[in-house]
Amino acid sequence: MSTPSSLSGRIDAAIAELTPGYFALVMATGIVSIGMRTDGWLPVSLALLVIAALCYLVLVVLNLIRVVRHRVAMADDLADPGRAFGFFTFVAASCVLGSRLSQEDGFHEAAVALLAIAALAWLVLGYVVPWTAVLGERKQHPIRTANGTWFIWAVASQSVAVLAATLEVEFEDWRSALALLAVFSWSVGTFLYAAVGVFVGVRMLSAPFRPTDLTPPYWVAMGATAITVVAGARIVQMADAPMVDATRGLIAGAAVFFWAFGTWLIPPLVMAGLWRHVRHRIPFRYEATLWSIVFPLGMYGVGSQFLGEVDQLPIVHAIGWAESWLALVAWVGTFGWMLVTLVRTVVLRAR
Repeated sequence: MSTPSSLSGRIDAAIAELTPGYFALVMATGIVSIGMRTDGWLPVSLALLVIAALCYLVLVVLNLIRVVRHRVAMADDLADPGRAFGFFTFVAASCVLGSRLSQEDGFHEAAVALLAIAALAWLVLGYVVPWTAVLGERKQHPIRTANGTWFIWAVASQSVAVLAATLEVEFEDWRSALALLAVFSWSVGTFLYAAVGVFVGVRMLSAPFRPTDLTPPYWVAMGATAITVVAGARIVQMADAPMVDATRGLIAGAAVFFWAFGTWLIPPLVMAGLWRHVRHRIPFRYEATLWSIVFPLGMYGVGSQFLGEVDQLPIVHAIGWAESWLALVAWVGTFGWMLVTLVRTVVLRAR
């Protein structure tokens, strides 16, 4: 496809090709902001919060423009099993941003609004995306397109649980409803993680798996375990409510299990990246899916620190502290790379 000569044409072309999973940028920025606040670096955390909020608003506007001007491209994404689950990044981004806003005085109402938006989107997309992408008209067998983006469905569920559990302490009148939502979405997310793990495992074993197939979203498999840990730790810390009292022990134990499994996944994911880019020399270029690596790094750091505090595990807490700084370094590099790429491909006319 030739590059449009005008700036407006290049912007419109970029909007048409906007990936559904670009809200992972907000997810990554928001969770790194939470990690920096947990580590006591409030100025850095606030700067990241502002960036996350601005990126969220920009992406919402861009997607609304895409719905109006490029609805065919949007429909094609919904029908593509390899891309459709990226729409769940909107749910997770809304909740991560809401979780960070809830830590600031005077922004609890904004966090509630984001929870309402995210919960509604989670319910709608939870039925629409599997139908349009997997159960609807099939151009190829869906299992052959299963990839790391499918885990974002589980991440979205757990993000609703995190925000609901966070706000449960702040709104006493809604305590029972928020507790129910937190436990419900945590339970659904846990089941979805297991189900998606089976689908992706079958895809890797039943079809040729090439280096080009091993894209960054596979890191979401680790990120999903980390956010499950955060959600579990938040629920364990919640005030007494019937739904919480009935499941607190189970969720606390499951959080430890998911942390251990997520930790175990890190070395294979690193080795997979080396196999892809070093062994098979696939160029390492900027793409929106790189945020699917930054988010799991940040979430693992935050999850480890929360779990270390709740279960009084200093080693786990220390691991999380170190990981949060690694996530910040990854965020700075990826964000700078993104800006350079956007300037070269959109602002400046490509050769």
